[in-house]
Amino acid sequence: MVKDAMGVTSEQIATGVWRVSGDIRGGMNVYFIEDGDGVVQFDAGTKPMTAGIAREGERLGGIKRIVLGHAHSDHRGSAPGLARKGIPVFCHPDEVSYAEADNGGMPDYWNMEDIELWWSRMLYPWLHRRWDGGPVEIEGTVSEGDSVAGFEVLHFPGHAPGLIGLWRESDRLALVSDTVYFIDSIRLKELPPGEATVPHPVFNQDTEQARTSLRRLASLNPAKVAAGHAEPFEGPGIVEALQAGAEK
Repeated sequence: MVKDAMGVTSEQIATGVWRVSGDIRGGMNVYFIEDGDGVVQFDAGTKPMTAGIAREGERLGGIKRIVLGHAHSDHRGSAPGLARKGIPVFCHPDEVSYAEADNGGMPDYWNMEDIELWWSRMLYPWLHRRWDGGPVEIEGTVSEGDSVAGFEVLHFPGHAPGLIGLWRESDRLALVSDTVYFIDSIRLKELPPGEATVPHPVFNQDTEQARTSLRRLASLNPAKVAAGHAEPFEGPGIVEALQAGAEK
């Protein structure tokens, strides 16, 4: 594992794939995928991670392009700063308007006022303003079935309309952004080992659709699932955990 002076850490999680984590408790994940003499970046984490992500990308040969899992504040955060360095940014067609919106990374379908814990309800607007890097110009789009550095693009709508994951059949590795949570997002802590869930309804465009997307992920029989937050999930029980999470 590599850790830089700003607390951004990097570790290889599979052949040609690195997880870069940072921000509060290292809870935000970005993934680099080997692509020729450089890397493709999947998801963009938060604005405070920008310098660390750039340094790690350079260490791995340079970032060729960024593919957003979706455009919420904690997933587009570093993209504007990296785009100013000339790195093109892509996302799903259904996510373009959100990625380019000057909305603080907080889309109009969120209902944070319905968060049941008072301190979490008060904290989240501040956190999202801190995490967001602002609107980012989208240079191109990727859709279901497209190829990204040896991975297949899969559309997992629900949490966000254009949420995507990347799937590699050869080792059954799934990079899935916020298709699944291994965290309790309201209490800001990881779930007990072996548990999974869909994102909290206050942050979803369509929670039932998010559950359908999680069931689809389970049906792939993944060997390892690397999400937007927390450690990757692998080993016995992964499919059952995903299936159970879709019913919560």
